[in-house]
Amino acid sequence: MSLRSSMDKACELNFKVVGSPLGSIELSACRRGLHGIKLLGQNAPEDHPGVTQRSPEELAEPLACCAAWLETYFQTPAAIGTIPVPELHHPVFQTDSFTHQVLRKLLQAVRVGQAISYQQLAALVGRPKASRAVGNVMKNNPVPILVPCHRVVGSGGKLGGYSSGLAVKQWLLAHEKGAGPHKGTITDAAPPRARHQEALTQAEYMKSG
Repeated sequence: MSLRSSMDKACELNFKVVGSPLGSIELSACRRGLHGIKLLGQNAPEDHPGVTQRSPEELAEPLACCAAWLETYFQTPAAIGTIPVPELHHPVFQTDSFTHQVLRKLLQAVRVGQAISYQQLAALVGRPKASRAVGNVMKNNPVPILVPCHRVVGSGGKLGGYSSGLAVKQWLLAHEKGAGPHKGTITDAAPPRARHQEALTQAEYMKSG
C-alpha cells in the first residue's frame, strides 16, 4: 500500500467547496491538517462526486482556516502574511522527500508579488541541476495558491506551465501585483457559470495583451 493510500485511509477527510473569482474551489482536510486545494472551474459542488456538504460544526478546523486564508488572498493578497496558514497534512508533507523540501521552501521563501525560476528554486533546496524535477513538483502540487506554484516561472520571463492552465496562472500573478481584473470575496456556494466565464475571459484578455 502506498504512503498516500495509507494516509488517506487513516485520515477521515472533510470537504468544503467555496466560490472564487476563478470558479469553484474544493478544499479537503482531516482534523490534523489540509490535504488538498483543487480548482474545479465551472463544476458546481453537485457535479463533483468527491464533495460532501457538512454543517459548520462538522468541518475540520483546517478547512475553516484555509477558507479564511483564501478569502483574504482574493480580497487583499498583501495581507495574507497577517493571518494563520493552515496546517498541512497531505502525505507529501509527512516525509522528508525532495517534493516536501521544494514545496516548503517555496511556501517560506517566495512572497506575494515575487517570482522565482524553476532553476532558482532547485538551487534553494541544494539541487541546482534539478529544474525539471522542480517542474514536476509544481505540476503535482496538492495545495496550489496556498503553496504558490504559480510564482514559479521559466527562464527568460516565460510563464512555464500550470496545472489549471496558463490563463489562471497569469491571473494570479497579475492579481498579486494589484492588476487583477476581479478581486472577489469567497463564498460558500459555487459562483454562477456566467461569473466563471467572465473571469476566464478576462484572464485570456490579459494573456493576449
